[in-house]
Amino acid sequence: MGYETIDVRKIDGGCGAEVLGIDVKAMSNRQWDEVQAAFVEHGVIFFRDQDLTPDQHIAFARRWAPIDINRYFTPVAGYPEIAEVRKEPDQKRNIGERWHTDHTYDQIPAMGSILVAREVPSQGGATLFANICDAFDALSDGLKQTLRGMNAVHSSAHIFGTTAKKNHGDLTFHNAEQVGDVIHPVVIRHPLSGREALYVNADFTVRFEGWSKEDSKPLLEYLYAHATQDRFTSAFQWRPGSIAFWDNRATWHRAVNDYQGERRLMHRITVAGCALEAAAR
Repeated sequence: MGYETIDVRKIDGGCGAEVLGIDVKAMSNRQWDEVQAAFVEHGVIFFRDQDLTPDQHIAFARRWAPIDINRYFTPVAGYPEIAEVRKEPDQKRNIGERWHTDHTYDQIPAMGSILVAREVPSQGGATLFANICDAFDALSDGLKQTLRGMNAVHSSAHIFGTTAKKNHGDLTFHNAEQVGDVIHPVVIRHPLSGREALYVNADFTVRFEGWSKEDSKPLLEYLYAHATQDRFTSAFQWRPGSIAFWDNRATWHRAVNDYQGERRLMHRITVAGCALEAAAR
């Protein structure tokens, strides 16, 4: 679509666009309307050189939807709405290193996540994004029809639960007792764009409903490999003051762990979504 008050430029690859010429703290009503449209059109939008205080980060998030506080991440001191995504120089693991989308382990998953760069390494530390609407469209008609009739089990237990702590390495999470499983359609109808999207992910989807983990694994791995082809993915390289706002119903993302010995500190707010509907068969 055409934009009159903002400059929207697709980034290289298959997912996302930069929104230029705007201060997210002082958007006009027309700019706000066009930023919303860009979010729906591209699935993830990026802003550069934004100087946001934590209070302004919260205000920007609330303009989209109520804040959905993450119960597992360490919050920023004095700001329970903001989760820290931190990797210290001596840590080997990083948060979000596998392809995933946020909060699919919740019955009503978060609409989106707004990540603000506070400290970034001298090189590396990019975040990769995948367009799961385009990925679904590219599947064969027969497989699309099969997937439309399926549900999948999503879980937080194996990532954030008590028994999973030994797998965290040097990462710290909270509320290990507040875990559980939910069921979502494998193919959803996106509530804003109306497009079909492939709603499984490598971190939180454990199996198809009615299938064992062993039987589910080959098809899930095929879908993960399909959706992360270069034609559906893009890389965003962070700078201080960069913001990424992604739609958890339209994209996957993965944080690249290629900056050993350096600090990376990001502030993340997730905003509330709605119940998901299956795409019609």
